[in-house]
Amino acid sequence: MSGPHVALLGSLRGRLLLFLVSLALLAAAAIALASYRSVLRDTDEILDYQLQQMALSLRDQGAVPESQRTALADPSLDYVIQIWTSDGSVTYASHPNRRLPSNVTLGFSNVEIDGRPWRIYSTLARDRVVRIAQPLAVRQSLAAATARRSVLPVLVAAPLIALAMWWLVSLSFAPLRHLTASVRKRDTESLAPLDGTGLPAEVTPLVDAMNALLARLGAALQAQRAFVADAAHELRSPLTALKLQLELVQRAPDAATRAAALRELAAGMDRAQHLLGQLLALARAEPGGAQAELLTTDLAELARQAAADTVPLAAARGVDLALDAPDAVPVRGDPAALRILARNLIDNAVRYAAPAAADPARGGANEGAQTKAHVQVQAVIDDSASQAVLRVDDSGPGIPVEDRARVFDRFYRRDNGGDTTGSGLGLAIVQAIAQRHGAHIDLGDAPLGGLRVELRLPLDSPARSRCD
Repeated sequence: MSGPHVALLGSLRGRLLLFLVSLALLAAAAIALASYRSVLRDTDEILDYQLQQMALSLRDQGAVPESQRTALADPSLDYVIQIWTSDGSVTYASHPNRRLPSNVTLGFSNVEIDGRPWRIYSTLARDRVVRIAQPLAVRQSLAAATARRSVLPVLVAAPLIALAMWWLVSLSFAPLRHLTASVRKRDTESLAPLDGTGLPAEVTPLVDAMNALLARLGAALQAQRAFVADAAHELRSPLTALKLQLELVQRAPDAATRAAALRELAAGMDRAQHLLGQLLALARAEPGGAQAELLTTDLAELARQAAADTVPLAAARGVDLALDAPDAVPVRGDPAALRILARNLIDNAVRYAAPAAADPARGGANEGAQTKAHVQVQAVIDDSASQAVLRVDDSGPGIPVEDRARVFDRFYRRDNGGDTTGSGLGLAIVQAIAQRHGAHIDLGDAPLGGLRVELRLPLDSPARSRCD
């Protein structure tokens, strides 16, 4: 089958046309056949009725007048008329050279005369027998001609109906063609909603779904553009600082100054590395980023791993980091993303739990003279709500209620006496990952005096026994 035919049959319009036209032609053929047979039967009955009426009229006349004998003997007539007496002698024959069988069957009968089938009607009147005969071939020819004339309108109407169906189907699909043309004309920057005016009700849900998808794509692209702009802005400062610190190293007049400049350069590189890591994590967590397969995982184990990752920072800052995760907490999600989420929450709590201690590597008069702070991490199951809960409390200054909504903004930092050298991306990453997992985040007051961050995820109940 050639390409255009395959394309036609592969389209909804082509299949619908093929089905409707085939159905119309089959219906026309069935109607024509039924009409043909019905007309044949009716014509045969009419011809039988004519034979019967002719016989009855001749029976009631008693004799055939001379005026009728000439007309009945017309060779063009396809009837043979004979009148017999009771003793078997013929008193009248319209065609003397055509002899009918001598045996008489009253009513209708089919006989063969000279190798040809005939239809005969015989009736008895007083002392006479009237017989009217007609060749079956003539009857069949008349019936077939009548039947063909009755079928002709159906045969003429069938292609007209097919053309009408083609036109109606094409007219019905015109809105779809217009929609396709409008989509084909769009470029990659055009994400405006599609116009669903005049579309069939069956197609409207598809257009609505496509418009919703376009809206999500527009939001994702807008978020990516904002992310790129913010990232470029945020990277400019640490890169400039690194360049200045490198120049300080190059211009250092002595070894001690050079060592101090190198330490500052190393710290700046660490901050830049941390910022880049946070940017990459945010890019993966936001809509349009790489989406990993969701698996059944243990939130308590992920919290333990995240806490272990943060232990060095907590030790350096003199923060007492405690973990309460005695039982398995099964959830459905991306294990790597959830571990990043937990690590960012704990890291953020450790950084803001208390003022930073002096760095022993840099030296300082107050080395080791830090204020003891506390961070409490819990991973538990809320059976009443069938939810998994990750809760992080700190003893820091907390966040005022009016500022809690802003801390999820990218690159937003608060100067509250803690370490404000972070990237400002930690809670933005947490929120993006939480949204991907259908989780809810609440900020409140911690019993330790600082901030409480509570994350609630749907509990993966069917998999709970596998995680225990």
